[in-house]
Amino acid sequence: MAYDFADRLKNLPPYLFAEIEEKVARKVEMGMDIIDFGIGDPDLPTPRPLVDVIKEQLDDPANHRYPSSQGEADTRQAIAEWYRKRFGVDLNPDREVAILLGSKEGLANVARAFVNPGDKVLCPDPAYPVYAQGAATLCDAVPVKFPLYEEDDFFPNLDGLPQDAKLMYLNYPNNPTGAVVSRANLQRALRWCNDTDTILCYDNAYSEMTFDDYVAPSVLEFGRHAIEFGSLSKTFNMTGYRVGYAVGDATLIAGLKKVKSQIDSGTPKFIQKAVPAALGAYTGPSRPKIVQDSVDVYRRRRDIIVKGLRELGFDVKLPKGTFYLFFNVGSSSIEFANKMLDAGIVVTPGIGFGKNGEGFVRMALTQPENRIEEALERMKKVL
Repeated sequence: MAYDFADRLKNLPPYLFAEIEEKVARKVEMGMDIIDFGIGDPDLPTPRPLVDVIKEQLDDPANHRYPSSQGEADTRQAIAEWYRKRFGVDLNPDREVAILLGSKEGLANVARAFVNPGDKVLCPDPAYPVYAQGAATLCDAVPVKFPLYEEDDFFPNLDGLPQDAKLMYLNYPNNPTGAVVSRANLQRALRWCNDTDTILCYDNAYSEMTFDDYVAPSVLEFGRHAIEFGSLSKTFNMTGYRVGYAVGDATLIAGLKKVKSQIDSGTPKFIQKAVPAALGAYTGPSRPKIVQDSVDVYRRRRDIIVKGLRELGFDVKLPKGTFYLFFNVGSSSIEFANKMLDAGIVVTPGIGFGKNGEGFVRMALTQPENRIEEALERMKKVL
């Protein structure tokens, strides 16, 4: 029997990251030692106090039952309290907070709640593919790409954007570029969306992963008419636990909750119990030690690899956010990535994040310092 994919699935472009994984797997099968800077998955362990909380909660039979798709009440309260301490934003935990199976799920599902077939969805380029593909294309909407340029610090020209779109996605600190946003520009973006009746979906998953003197804001500091997404994945090295959140306008949260009530049963209770323990470490806007220790590791790695890449002749800026480096290699990003793979180094071609990522590659700072040094030596030999 022949099976035919739905048109919306056929409209998805080839998933470059899956192709890279296949290439890497073949190299591993050949016995090659691979140093992988490709995936944005922390190599640092989940802090022991949070693991201990989850282990303890597993002993409670009540935590083995179905959770609420909107999130447990104490988990939503913990998010609200954290927003008050971290950003100075007061949230109603019942109406303005939803718990997610990681922020990626929410970023895609919010489109199901508000986008109709044929609607325009504004998506940055380069960007995390879920905006254009997981949200727009899989909702039969039209992803409208707007460019981000290095010379503009990867912030869009708002005046040049269509004013008849349903949603716009923005993400700072930014994946893949590592760019950050000023408070003034984020406020401008929110004002533009409010003036044009465009729903602003703000991906703030890397808010706690910042360096030097930069402190990431929440878009909700400038107004409540938006929806913001966050995650414990990067902040607490919990990517595999799948726990995130959405906060903001009560109607936008209600729409997302209604979608979730039809398609998932929520993050397991015993994992949600770790959220109050994790975010409760904050006593104010500053990062607690449990978070700062990880950030310090990534900062040291950042400094080492940027110094090494500059010595190899690349013009690499010190990113102030995320654990990614995004730099121009002066050639085809796929050809450069293939050349690196032949040396046992995995980098992500910028073209995988959109046509404006061509010529760039992304490297995730998810390798220890000795492996970074080894990778730089290998690059020196082949470049």
